[in-house]
This record gives sequence, C-alpha cells and structure tokens, in this order.
Amino acid sequence: MPEYNGPLHEMSLTTPTKYWNDSCSVAELNYAIERGAIGATSNPVIVLNVLKKEMPLWQDRIHQVIDEHPTWSEIQVGWQIYQELAVNGAKLLLPVHEREQHRFGRLSIQTDPAFYRNGAAILEQAERFHALAPNMQVKIPATRAGIGMVEEATYRGINLNITVSFTVPQALAAAEAVERGLKRREAEGKDISTMSPVVTLMVGRTDDWLKVLAQRDHIDIPLEYLEWAGVACFKKAYSIFKARGYRARLLSAAYRNFLHWTEFIGGDVSLTLPHEWQVKYNESGYRIIERMQEPVAEEILEALDHKIPDFRRAYNENGMTADEFDTFGATVRTLRSFISAWHDFIAVIRDFMLPNPDLKN
Repeated sequence: MPEYNGPLHEMSLTTPTKYWNDSCSVAELNYAIERGAIGATSNPVIVLNVLKKEMPLWQDRIHQVIDEHPTWSEIQVGWQIYQELAVNGAKLLLPVHEREQHRFGRLSIQTDPAFYRNGAAILEQAERFHALAPNMQVKIPATRAGIGMVEEATYRGINLNITVSFTVPQALAAAEAVERGLKRREAEGKDISTMSPVVTLMVGRTDDWLKVLAQRDHIDIPLEYLEWAGVACFKKAYSIFKARGYRARLLSAAYRNFLHWTEFIGGDVSLTLPHEWQVKYNESGYRIIERMQEPVAEEILEALDHKIPDFRRAYNENGMTADEFDTFGATVRTLRSFISAWHDFIAVIRDFMLPNPDLKN
C-alpha cells in the first residue's frame, strides 16, 4: 500500500479526481505539488494576494523593471510583473508537466477581466499568454464575448481554462465550443495530444449569489440548502459532459465548504483548491469515499428550484442563453471583484513608481 501524505494525496493516487493549487505562490504551490497537485491557477485576486505575501521575493524585480523601462506606465509594469508571477509558478510545475506527458502540470493565467466584452482583445492576449511558457493554460471568461473566442483559441492550439462560469448553460456552451475547435484541428491533421482544456464552475460563487438573493428577497429556505447549489450544478454538468463525450475536463473552483471537495471525489474532474482549504482537508482525517455519482437530495433540489428562479437558470441545461451570461448575478459580482483586484494590483505598482511623499520611509 503506498504511503499517503494526507487525504488529498490519497485522492490523487486512488481516484480519477485530480487537484490543482489555487495560487501561484511559491510556498503554497510547493506544498500542493508534494501532495499530488498537477496544476495551479491564478487570477487578479490571487496574484494580488501572492504579491503581498511574497513581496520580499519580488520587490527588487519590480524596481528593476521600472528602471529598465523608463517610459513604461504603471499598467505596463503591472502586466510584466503579473506575467512573471505566472511564469514563475509554471516553472515549478514543469517537472509535473514532463511526468504527465505534457498534458497536465500547467499554470492557468487569466486574461484581463476588463476585456469581458471584447472577444478580439481576449483572443489576442490569450495568444500572448500561451507563448509565455510551454505549460501555460489561459483563462478566458464564460461571457458572451469570451465563449465566442473559445473555438478559435482552441483551434490555434491554446490550452484554455474557461472561467467566470457558474452555471450548467455556461459550462455546456464552453464545452461545445472547445469541441468545435478540437475537431477543426483534427480535420487539418493538427496535433491535439497535449491539449487539456478545462471548463471551470465556480461552485462557491454560485452559492454566494443564491445566498445574496435569499437575503435580499427574504426567501424562506433552509440555509444549509444554499450550500448545495454549486454542487448540484457541477454534478449536473458532469453527467452531461460524460454522456456527450466532451473532451474538456470540468474543474471546480471557489471553495466555501467541505461539500465542494467531498461531493466531487471519484469524478474524472479537477479541483482547484486554495491553500487554506488544502490544509483543512489534509488535517481532517477524512476517509476518501467516491461520491461524485451520489445525487443531491431531491428535497434540496425541489426547494431550490421552487424558491429561487436563478437556481433554475443555473441548473437547467437551457436555463440561459449566451446573451444572458454577462448579466447573471454571479458573473457581475465576480467580474467586479476581479477588475477591482486588478486596480488594487496596479496601485501596489504605483507605490513603487510614485511613493507617497506624505509618508516617512
């Protein structure tokens, strides 16, 4: 019997379920790789937090970039550091990438969240990010414009992670577009052997939005039922992915509770776990039980469906059209969060370029 380094390591060795580190932090990524992680991710919120945590590793490099490019704006400097943070994480994953025959061991880097309406800008930046490292995975949003670029980006050989996604309709639209891109490559004899596209469902943010609605609209529903909404959407999407043979792999994100881990064990999926949740899970002593095929209790689904229209939109295969993706509450809240975090990231860079004269050094 192999010696396991915690429940997550056991899961990664004994089930089809794999996990990623939800951060490009050096310390956190090393912890995850040692316990079986085969990937990592970043977004503006994550990168901002990593920079603050690991500032001693980056402050000299920030000064160097500023000095080497005397005409660059704070935004240009910010993008350079943002990319270097991601590339640094990708380097840590290169041994995993080699071990996994170049399919896994990738670092997801997110395109500018402010481009969510501009498909051409998303695609252009995706191509640039794809070229940063051999094991880069590019995150584009499941907005109307983002979904519109998935097929072409996949056809061009870019390994995608379709994110800012919370619903079954978004996941299916993304998977269909990936399939079209892969089939175009195959028809032209282009290699797809190292392509490993993923479609994210941010299950915790689905829950967050329904909790906002329950409070805002005074909806009488047991609070514990609201912890199951994201799980239900993920399991529903997974069953459809398997039935239709989609080659994109589902990935769960935005962790809020133990259900977002335990209910997905056994699925041929990936889980992107924040470091604090990895530690909680590994210290829990949880016995690995495959639960992906276990349905969400019917009374929970019925209550959510009956009382919260946005759950129906999120859960039903045809609950939303692509034109509605951008205005779904969880999408709006997440885009606002990501765009705000990017501005905060630039403010950190600004403090290097224009230190506040009112403060003592």
